[in-house]
Amino acid sequence: MRYVKVRAHGKINLALDVIRKREDGYHEVRMIMQSVGIYDRVEIQFMGKLNTGYKIDIETNLKFLPVNENNLAYKAAALLMEEFNLKCHIVIRIKKMIPVAAGMAGGSSDCAAVLKGINKMFGLGLSEEDLKSRGVSLGADIPYCIMGGTALSEGIGEILTPLPPMPECYIVLAKPYINVSTRFVYTNLRADELTYHPDVDGMIAAINNNDFYGMAKRLGNVLETVTEKEYPIINDIKENMIKMGAVNSIMSGSGPTVFGLFDDVERAKYAYENLKASDYCRQVYITDGGNGDERY
Repeated sequence: MRYVKVRAHGKINLALDVIRKREDGYHEVRMIMQSVGIYDRVEIQFMGKLNTGYKIDIETNLKFLPVNENNLAYKAAALLMEEFNLKCHIVIRIKKMIPVAAGMAGGSSDCAAVLKGINKMFGLGLSEEDLKSRGVSLGADIPYCIMGGTALSEGIGEILTPLPPMPECYIVLAKPYINVSTRFVYTNLRADELTYHPDVDGMIAAINNNDFYGMAKRLGNVLETVTEKEYPIINDIKENMIKMGAVNSIMSGSGPTVFGLFDDVERAKYAYENLKASDYCRQVYITDGGNGDERY
């Protein structure tokens, strides 16, 4: 194949708990991950064979993103091209739609899309589990981004248990005019001092029972204890989401994106329009769970 196109879906965390900090520096987590209908478009084009080595060019619609080995998409391609001795020149084109540095795994999703795309383009025959085992070496979120959907994520994020699709609802996402470093958040998290932990088991039961309200009331993210303290605007957006009709609202991942779950499309549209017109939100979307397209 000379050309493949893959959608790289963003994610939100319906629940995010940190159990402890491990001796190796990683944090042991327990999370409910959910794909959303916002995605980057990732295209891979075969440009020709080379006598030795490989060449990877990256093009993106955002000029501030790295287009060299510092880009996870580049690392994903290099990993497979080195392992399978693929002597060729490829171009990876990424149209970013997922907010950057937003707690939605945009970079990890692009990385996962490239792993899947290279596997398909060159007929490598790697299974999903094969791709996950390679992806985790590049980032803890990447195995989930390869799988997608609704899942319980444990360990450092690499132990995945698929769950039924989340109950149908409308999701409004809002990213304020700030970027948050994941490293900063985890460095400043005091996992052994946390007094609150999300009811992950209760949320799993609610999802299994297709109980939207049971799921929504159990939204929780312990990383808010760090990010909200540093950036109070995050709590302001959460409160405004609820005032405008969200059943519940929390921050996704390490932030700063906030999302609200709505049971009524008109309330969701009302919140979307108001947040988009505000002076404190940079990007606002209305979408749904799963791997559907952005709705509006």
